[in-house]
Formats: sequence, structure tokens, C-alpha cells
Amino acid sequence: MKKFKLAVAVFMTALTIITAGICASNLTAEAAETVVLKSGSTGAQVRTLQTKLKNWGYYRGAIDGIYGSGTKAAVIKFQKKNGLTADGIVGAKTAAALGMKLSASSSTNSGYASSDVYLLAKLVYGEARGEPYTGQVAVAAVVLNRVKSNKFPNTIAGVIYQSGAFTAVSDGQINLEPNSTAYSAARDAMNGWDPTSGCLYYYNPATATSKWIWSRQVRLSIGRHNFCV
Repeated sequence: MKKFKLAVAVFMTALTIITAGICASNLTAEAAETVVLKSGSTGAQVRTLQTKLKNWGYYRGAIDGIYGSGTKAAVIKFQKKNGLTADGIVGAKTAAALGMKLSASSSTNSGYASSDVYLLAKLVYGEARGEPYTGQVAVAAVVLNRVKSNKFPNTIAGVIYQSGAFTAVSDGQINLEPNSTAYSAARDAMNGWDPTSGCLYYYNPATATSKWIWSRQVRLSIGRHNFCV
């Protein structure tokens, strides 16, 4: 009888643990489904939002990753223009209209290895030091966009060291030690900020000699670089 009672107690304890785990999983899934950007939100996703709104003429403020009154007003304008509920909150429907995928993850560098962060920071420093911060993030974003494209190698190292791809590799500036700004730009790009909205190329019109690069469609200019597809 004692053994039976003990077995029942063990079973009930295990059942309680399993049930709690299922409930926690459901809560986590529900939380992931209800991620929103709103007043007070900060981070890379807000910078991506601000960049998109600025490129489309809805937002005129700084790309600072802070969801303030200016960002909210721009979101409301976008929502009204696109037939969405004009509440100034970026939920699932507004995010879809913006071409954004909201994520609850706040992990640094989105799972990239430290060696990838270092290499990308070196590329940013070699290619874009002295450029506006947004322009440095944009250079890093181009590398990551290439990694995602089937037209290029599927690793950061593969993209950066592809023959003739980057001047900094050709002239040895890739070997310079990156500063903290280059690291920050690399991390921001890895965490989802893409000021270029998907561009695969960039060039300096004052120094570019390739006829091919001049044939690419320019989407925006940041500092001394044109970013194109």
C-alpha cells in the first residue's frame, strides 16, 4: 500500500511539472505572437521601422531606435494611408504592411559567432570609417543581405573574401583593427537594422570606375555611398 501511495505521489508530481511546462510554452508562444512596437520601445527593430518610414517620406526624425512621439506620428500616417487601424502601434498587420517580421528575441548579434562579429566590424571599419553611423550600418547590412541571397556565398567570410567584392580586402584595410563604432554598426546590422531595405551593392560615385556598378539601380545615398540593387 505504501509503495502504491508513493507511486501515485511521484506520478502526480511529474504530471504537475509537465502541465506547468506546457502552460509556460503556451504563454511563450502567445507572447511571441503578440509582439508589438509602440511608444517606449527601443532597439534595432525600431531603427528598422524608422528607416522604412523615412525612406517612404512618413518620418523626418533621427534614426535613433527610440519609439517616441515622432515615430508614433509617422506610424499613424502610414496606417491611415494603408487602411489600417491608426493607433500608432506596430502590431502584426502594420508590420506585414511595412514588410517587417517582429521578433520577441532580444539576444545580442542574433546568434552570430564572435568571429563573425569581428570580421564584419573589420569590413565596416575598412570600407566605411568616417561615414555617418547609419552608413556604416548600411555597409554591414549589405554584407548580410548578400549572405541571404542565392547570388552570393552563404557565409559572412565567404561574402567578404569573395574575389574583387570589397576594396578593403583588395588593399589590405580589412586587416586594420576596428573601433567601437564599427563593432556597434556590425552588431546593429546583425540584430536586424537594415537602412538599405535589402540592397546588395554600394559604391562611392566619386571613385567608382566600374561601368557595371554604375548600371545598378540606386535606392538611396548615405554619406559618400550610393546603395543599390
